Amino acid sequence: MDDVSRKVAGALLFVGGSEFVVGMMVAEAAYPGYSISRNAISDLGAGPTALIFNSSIILFGVMMLVSGYFIQRAFRKPAITSILILTAIGVTGVGLFPEDIPLIHEIVSLTAFLFGGVFAIAACRILKPPLSYFSVMMGLITLLALFLFAAGQFLGLGLGGMERVIAYPILLLAIGFGGYLIGSANPA
Repeated sequence: MDDVSRKVAGALLFVGGSEFVVGMMVAEAAYPGYSISRNAISDLGAGPTALIFNSSIILFGVMMLVSGYFIQRAFRKPAITSILILTAIGVTGVGLFPEDIPLIHEIVSLTAFLFGGVFAIAACRILKPPLSYFSVMMGLITLLALFLFAAGQFLGLGLGGMERVIAYPILLLAIGFGGYLIGSANPA
């Protein structure tokens, strides 16, 4: 196993996930009248905070993409790497094709959410317990919430609240997985 590649992959996921969480929070705070319950996350990329949000999510996607290269070098798991790369393409696409480009935006958003949930589950093949159990749980939460969202069932959270139930587990997994790769001496 390539220890340097593992740590670089971890640093990219940790920093990318963290900077996007902060970027999203700054955009939410700076967007006049924005509601995390009523507004979609992507509203941040087409309104007055477009530069903040889109640059932050593009950076996150690019860092995920590069981390996929290093994860492949470290673990030689092409299926997991492919799922991460598809997630990264979707994440980057959200910033490149904001919601005012509707069809493409819907496709890249679905790609990010769907493959992000699948990646969270697949990451259990690299992680050790108990984090491996949590990654599966986060992936299942994302996929279940995505299904409910598509069915128009927001569980009283509003469109934006339900969308965050889809997105936040993926973000938390990226940060946690990144930290795990940085700090673990000998991952599974």
